[in-house]
Amino acid sequence: MLSVILAALLHVSPTVPPVSGEYIEARTASVFAGPCHYNGEVLTTGRDAVMAWSIEHGSWNHVDLSNVRIAAAVSSDANLADASAVHHCEIQIDSFASDAQAKAVVAWLNAHCDQSLGTIQHIRRAPVTFTQDGEHLTFKADGFASADVQGMPNHESCKQPSLVWYSPLIPLEHRLVGYTQQAGYSAATLGDAWNRSDENSAFFGHFSF
Repeated sequence: MLSVILAALLHVSPTVPPVSGEYIEARTASVFAGPCHYNGEVLTTGRDAVMAWSIEHGSWNHVDLSNVRIAAAVSSDANLADASAVHHCEIQIDSFASDAQAKAVVAWLNAHCDQSLGTIQHIRRAPVTFTQDGEHLTFKADGFASADVQGMPNHESCKQPSLVWYSPLIPLEHRLVGYTQQAGYSAATLGDAWNRSDENSAFFGHFSF
């Protein structure tokens, strides 16, 4: 019996650490607002968002994804929070990533973010930068999308259900609400280009999955 147990233990696969890092998203609707403001937007806007991941650690399909940066633009036929809305997206993978990393990160996104991203219509390879200074986060994907977000000053008020109306498009640990100084989508292949500023339309935080 002991030999059987030892043999089984030898064949147990080691636990694979999750892919983890920092994330930012900015939408075309306020995520932190009063009820009247929310009701004025929910049926007419909030159908688009830009987002970015800066992977710090982890691997997928035996490929190390450390330091890979990805940006995405997602669009929908209704508010992104509508469970019946059909999502589609474009993604841009930093040109620093290898072909193997690009293939693996697309598989990782499909495995964990498919409901939020929907159908990936186009994959780009071009520079993506992601910076974080405390609660000030920015990303820029050349010729594609960008965002500049500052954390809200009062974290406690950003936990109130009557003020925060959405959840981030991906699971986050200790999600924070951000003030969008600028966010936009410029590629205009997924849909119309857009640019917005000066609104409470962002989420950011740490991901691990």
